[in-house]
Amino acid sequence: MFAVDLHCGLEAHGLDVRTVALAPGRVGGLDLEVLGRGRRDPRILRALRAAISTVDVVVGHGSTTLPACALAGIATGVPFVYRQISDSLFWADTVARRVRVRAALTRATRVVALWDGAARTLVRHFGVARDGIDRIPNAVPRDRFPFAGHDGRVKARRALGIDEGTPVIAYVGALVEEKGVDMAVDLAVARPDLTLLVAGDGRERAALRRRAASGGDRVRFLGNLSDPRPVYAAADVVVLPSRGGDSMPATLIEAGLTGRAAVATAVAAIPEMVVDGRTGTVVVPGDGAAFSAAVGRLLDDADLRRSFELEAREHCVRTYAIDAVAASWVTSLQDAVDATRPSGTRIKHGERRQKVAAP
Repeated sequence: MFAVDLHCGLEAHGLDVRTVALAPGRVGGLDLEVLGRGRRDPRILRALRAAISTVDVVVGHGSTTLPACALAGIATGVPFVYRQISDSLFWADTVARRVRVRAALTRATRVVALWDGAARTLVRHFGVARDGIDRIPNAVPRDRFPFAGHDGRVKARRALGIDEGTPVIAYVGALVEEKGVDMAVDLAVARPDLTLLVAGDGRERAALRRRAASGGDRVRFLGNLSDPRPVYAAADVVVLPSRGGDSMPATLIEAGLTGRAAVATAVAAIPEMVVDGRTGTVVVPGDGAAFSAAVGRLLDDADLRRSFELEAREHCVRTYAIDAVAASWVTSLQDAVDATRPSGTRIKHGERRQKVAAP
């Protein structure tokens, strides 16, 4: 999603951008040009190399694109900027994986880390030079997620068939173990007045449905949605009880822009995104009791919740809007080009200058 949003943000700065997927998405898709039939399709590297030869700089978003861009770009002379989107140590959890990641990172001209902690990890554990890292946060187009006040909440609940006075919490994201969705399900099952909306899909779907069975229809699995805005709007509180692996999840930005208080865990950059006591509450990962208590406090205190909603919108507009973040990307991309072409090739004014590879 960020690759697509950055595409638009860079075009607004005058760059000519082409965004592709290496392979079809496992669940759903983004209507992008796809280079191969599957992740192991040998045609991917040939197609990617051909695309690289037509541009001035390449961006790889996420771990799948790291080895692909590193290999396809060999001897092309085209700089490669890699965007690290998750917790490197969480996913490269063996010595062999870290060696492979470290080797691929040596091919990157610059590396973009979402937050300072991610940058420190890249330096300490993967050998990336400090002066080769740019710190550019995740971002979302603010106009896509307008503030949803009382009227927005009523309208969204009506569309979903939820009574106006029902306490509602929402989770938006992948249904995988590390996201901690089971804690949200347990809370909904334990609190008979509560409705939980779960938007997303993943390998834990069946297990979560079984876990939620005793809660009846109060736990609603909505599947993948092309538009999650009604889910955010209908919620009193958005939750992300992550156990690890996240870095700077966009769902918390989307929720904040919508004006929803969040309860999340102290994983990676989440405490920067959800300002504890101002825009929501941050608890220790895996602490179900603390998570339930924090959600309950916000559900039961409407005045506190409303103050968090306004602060959340302001914080996300100021820090995580795509227009300002895209400007930082233009600088990073120009630095990458300058590092390989000292005579100077300017990436601006609508010339064909950038290729963005999205996983």
